[in-house]
Amino acid sequence: MENVEIEVRARTVDLAIEAAMQELGIDDPKRLEVEVITEPTKGFLGIGAQDAVVRIKPRPASRERRRRRGRKPGNGQEQKRPQGRHESGKNGGRSGRPARNDGRQARAEDRRQPEKKEKTVPDDRPVLPVEEQAKIAREFLEGLVEAYGLEGEVTTRIEDDVIIADVSGDQTEALVGVRGSVRAAIHEITRTVLQRHGQDSARLRLDIAGYAERRRQALTIYAEQLIEQLLEEGGEIMLEPMSPADRKVIHDVAAAHDGVTSYSEGEPPRRYVVLSKVEDGSGSDSEDAVSNDEEE
Repeated sequence: MENVEIEVRARTVDLAIEAAMQELGIDDPKRLEVEVITEPTKGFLGIGAQDAVVRIKPRPASRERRRRRGRKPGNGQEQKRPQGRHESGKNGGRSGRPARNDGRQARAEDRRQPEKKEKTVPDDRPVLPVEEQAKIAREFLEGLVEAYGLEGEVTTRIEDDVIIADVSGDQTEALVGVRGSVRAAIHEITRTVLQRHGQDSARLRLDIAGYAERRRQALTIYAEQLIEQLLEEGGEIMLEPMSPADRKVIHDVAAAHDGVTSYSEGEPPRRYVVLSKVEDGSGSDSEDAVSNDEEE
C-alpha cells in the first residue's frame, strides 16, 4: 500500500483528495501525501476551464503506526470509552440510579399522562388560479426592483401551469449576485410570497438580466467539452457542487451521448455530478429530475 501512487483529476483539489481517499480506502486525509500537479482554473460564469490534477500516495507505514498508538488494532479508530450505563451508574444524576431506570420511569410517567389529541389548524388560504399568482409575483418583483432604486422591467407568462418571470434591464444585473446567489435568494423569497397568499402555489422560474439562460448555455458547452475529454481518456470526472437546476443541465447533456453516464453524489449544498465512461456504449438518463419546489 505504501508504494501505491495515483493521479486524480477533479474540479477542485479537495474533490480530488476526496476521490483518492475513497479509492485508497483511507478515511483520514492526514495519512496522505499530496502533490498538486495542476491548479484548477475558472472560466466564464464561474465554470472551470481546467481541472485540478493531484498526485496522491499513502504516507509511510511507520508514521501510521505512531498515529495508531493507543488505538484498538484492526479497525483504525480510537477506542472510545463506553458511555451510558456504566458512567450513568457511577454518577447517577441527582437520584444516583442507572440511566436504564430513568428510561423505565419516563415510560411509566408517559402512561400516566392522558393522551393529547393533535388539533388540526384549518388552512384558510384561498386556492388562487395561476393567473392571479403570476400577478402577485410580478407586483412583488416590481416593488423589489423599485426598492433597490433600479430601472428594470418585470414580465410574467404562464407555460404549462408554470410561472415564467423575467426581470430585464441593464441595472438589474445587480440582482444577480456572485454566480447567481442573489437571484436564487430572490427566487426563494418570491416563492414564499406566493405560498403565503394561497394554497397549492404554482411552480416558478425566475430569470434576471438573462443570467439563467447564459448559465444554461455555458454549462451545456462545458459539459460537451468534458464528455469529449472523457470519451478520449476514459475514467470519471467529478464536477464542482451545483444547484439542482445546474445538475439537471449536465445530466441532460450526458443523456444525449452514448458511452457516457452521469450520477450525483454528496449532500446539498455540496452535491455534485460525476461523469463516467461506460464500456457497453449505453447512454445516461438524467438522474436529477427537479421537483415542483425547485426553480426549473
